Amino acid sequence: MLTQTGRAKNVRPNSSRNIDVAPAKGSESVSLLHSKMEEQKENILGQDENKKPADDPAYVKAACPAQSGIMAPVTTEPASQGEFSDPVYKEIAMANGHINRMSREELRLKLSELKLDTRGVKDVLKKRLKSYYKRQKLTVSPGEAEKSRQFYDFICVVDFEATCEESNPQDFEHEIIEFPIVLIDTHKMEIVDSFQAYVQPQLNPRLSDFCIQLTGITQKMVDDADPFPTVIRRVVNWMQERELGTKHRYTLLTDGSWDMSKFLNIQCRLSGLRYPPFARKWINIRKSYGNFYKVPRVNTKLSSMLEKLGLQYEGRPHCGLDDSRNIARIALRMLADGCQLRPNEQLFEGQLLGVTGSTPLEGAPPPNNPKGRHH
Repeated sequence: MLTQTGRAKNVRPNSSRNIDVAPAKGSESVSLLHSKMEEQKENILGQDENKKPADDPAYVKAACPAQSGIMAPVTTEPASQGEFSDPVYKEIAMANGHINRMSREELRLKLSELKLDTRGVKDVLKKRLKSYYKRQKLTVSPGEAEKSRQFYDFICVVDFEATCEESNPQDFEHEIIEFPIVLIDTHKMEIVDSFQAYVQPQLNPRLSDFCIQLTGITQKMVDDADPFPTVIRRVVNWMQERELGTKHRYTLLTDGSWDMSKFLNIQCRLSGLRYPPFARKWINIRKSYGNFYKVPRVNTKLSSMLEKLGLQYEGRPHCGLDDSRNIARIALRMLADGCQLRPNEQLFEGQLLGVTGSTPLEGAPPPNNPKGRHH
């Protein structure tokens, strides 16, 4: 993804194609560029999120609701009187207290006994064990078991790459140059499909050296690609063929706010298209991850989330399709740990807003080709 200061989303060349990336200007390596861009993204995202106060109901950090994981005995959200008096919840609270006192090795041994994943830092292991225990205790209640099931059949992970300069002017308009989708089947709990298309930029057709070095996308790739209006039609056709929004309930998931609120929003305006209704709400996995594992927002960049879960990045950093696949791996790990992923951000009248945890769940609408702005 690109930040306002020059962030390009990783674009992934075909896995069978090897691209030699020239070193960056001076002594700065491509890996340092990756790090630099990631830091820029963190700063910009942090600035955007800080524009809304934490107590503003229009911008709530809603992610995994409290009921989707085990709450520690002491929590900032008061439980209902019914929960305090229910012996099942008392047992869960006692178990949570015991889990909180376990060492990392004790947690790993217990998880191993239960044939659960033992990778991750201590806080992740605690959450995994608590979630498992809570799911086991609540299976006695059909109503609770139903609430714990995933609402969405499929999740579409999207991580755009866009044009960028090493030092973008404040009014720089990023154009999407890679449109990837990775499809998660929440019932099979695996990645089942993917889509990737490069996009020919129109406003700034020549890619900067910085953008090429960062993303691995060459000038020839975008010169040979279709313009965005054609690519978005291909995206819609791909989604329709998989019966998303008709036979299957689905939603979108991104790594941060920028993919939809900035890149897609800007691109639709530049292409003279209305913003597609199917992309108006999405899951910002950074918020979901932070809320579920109780991690500060500064520790929710892609590399940090993978590391905390005991996973390694697979593929080429700053490649859209590879990033999407790694984001999907995080989402699958969260689902396995008991998180009920749900939309927590939306674009309303061009403005980025939060979606509260009390908002009724609904699937994204069936995808249709976006209309021109004059319609």
